[in-house]
Order: sequence, then structure tokens, then C-alpha cells
Amino acid sequence: MKHAILGVGAVGGLVGAALASLGEDVTVIVRPEKLAAYPKSLTAERPSGVITAPVRAVAKLTELVDVLWIATRTFHLQAALDAAQAPPRMVVPLLNGVEHVAVLRARFGPDRVFPATIAVAADMLAPGHSAQRSPGVRLNVIASAEPVLGPIITRLREIGFSCDFVANEETLLWSKMCFLAPFALVTAVSGKDKGEVFADLEWKRKLTSAVGEACAVANASGAQIDPAKIQELFDSFPAATRSSMAKDVIAKRPLELDGIAGPIVRGGERYGIDVSTTKSLMEAIKSER
Repeated sequence: MKHAILGVGAVGGLVGAALASLGEDVTVIVRPEKLAAYPKSLTAERPSGVITAPVRAVAKLTELVDVLWIATRTFHLQAALDAAQAPPRMVVPLLNGVEHVAVLRARFGPDRVFPATIAVAADMLAPGHSAQRSPGVRLNVIASAEPVLGPIITRLREIGFSCDFVANEETLLWSKMCFLAPFALVTAVSGKDKGEVFADLEWKRKLTSAVGEACAVANASGAQIDPAKIQELFDSFPAATRSSMAKDVIAKRPLELDGIAGPIVRGGERYGIDVSTTKSLMEAIKSER
């Protein structure tokens, strides 16, 4: 199959390297000013070893591909889409948040977009060179994509990806959001890693409260999320884990604040749900920017 990766950062680079290492035809879409110097291969450092596989880099996607994987930051999505000029057979977005799905369906059509989520701690070390920091990679995809992506998902499992197909789209998207948003907000505001948050009763209380708010909005939106299951996920992460948002705050990089936490606040207003903890954490971050 022919694949294209839009957003070749830490996550997009890892996914692209994994697909290319399986022998898939992978094209990466990069900014025009980076094209000439972009490497001919993607490299990903993983706990199981380093993988390097050839890819083709372009500034504009003008040929048809079977799957367009989108792994941009939420605030880069609209501008990045200008580079995808040929309509793909399938669009598989890996972005944080939930609201990007409607944007992509308006662009490509409702029958081409198949939402997915990915949970992995990763860094981009250099153009085309990523590093997987977490023990595993969790990739979940909407069940309607299984007839096409099933064989690829099977092969990704063979190289250490944990993958599932999920029938309920809202459950698929919000399952990650209910974990990501509270953790991102709390670690970004507190400056603490997971272990330090759990050791501090007040910050742990705020995390629990934010998880409850996110799950309430998720379930009102049609998802089926158990807050206790989200809490269990935190136990599986190393104590030193920090969110990407916390790292972005330290590095003074742009934040995905609205894309990650905005849907919870807007959902709270829509459904009349108290999301005061989420709001206060968002305001604390904004006040420091």
C-alpha cells in the first residue's frame, strides 16, 4: 500500500518509520524549505532497537495514496492541509483532541476519514529521526477501517504496537482525551512529573477532579468511559513521565491548549456540566504565557 505522512514530528516519524520498515511505500510531506536537506530514510529509536527505512520526501502530495496519516499539532492542521493536494483513499488522523475529525470530513468527505488515536511518549531528535520513550505504543483505530487497515495493523502488532479496532467513535476519541487532557494540564501547571503529582495530595485531587470532568463530558457526548479505568492508566506510566504540554511550557513552545482542553470546556457549557477544575487549570496556563 502507498502511505503518506503529514506531520513528520516525533509521532509521525515513528509511525512512518514503522510502516516503511514493514516494506510499505511511505511518502513524507515536509515544509518546502526543509525538502532539499531531508534524509532519504526515517530512523526511530525504540526500546526493541533502532529501525531505519527508506522514504520519499515531498513538499506537496500530488499523487494518489491509499492512506494519509495525519500527525500534526492541532494548531498546525489547517495550514498543513494545503500540502495534501491529491485526495487519498483514506485519511487516518492521529491528532490530539476530538474536534479535528469534523474539520477533516469537511475537507475530504465523510466517507474518507477514519479516526484513530495513538498513545506514546516520543521525541524528535532531528529531521527524520525520532525516539520512542515509552515502553509501548498504543494505536486504536475506528472499526470501520478494519477491512483496509486490518493487514497493516496485524503487522504493526508483530513489531510491538498494541492495536485495537474500536466500534464507537466517541469512545475511541474520548478515551485518550480523558487521560491526556487532565494529565497535560496538571503537569503543565504544577511543573511536576507523574510521581510528584501522585505524592502531592492537592495535585492528585485536581487530577482526579479533571478526569471526572472530562469523563462526564465524554459520556454526555456519546462515549462510554469509566473514570476508574482512566485512573488505572496512570498507574502504568513511569513515575518520571511528563506530558508533552509540560515540556512545551518549559521550552516556551506553542501549546495545544485549546485542542486538548477546549473540547472539555465547550462540552461542559453545552451539556451543563461543571468543569471548573479544567477551566482553572487552563486559565493558570494562559496567565503564564
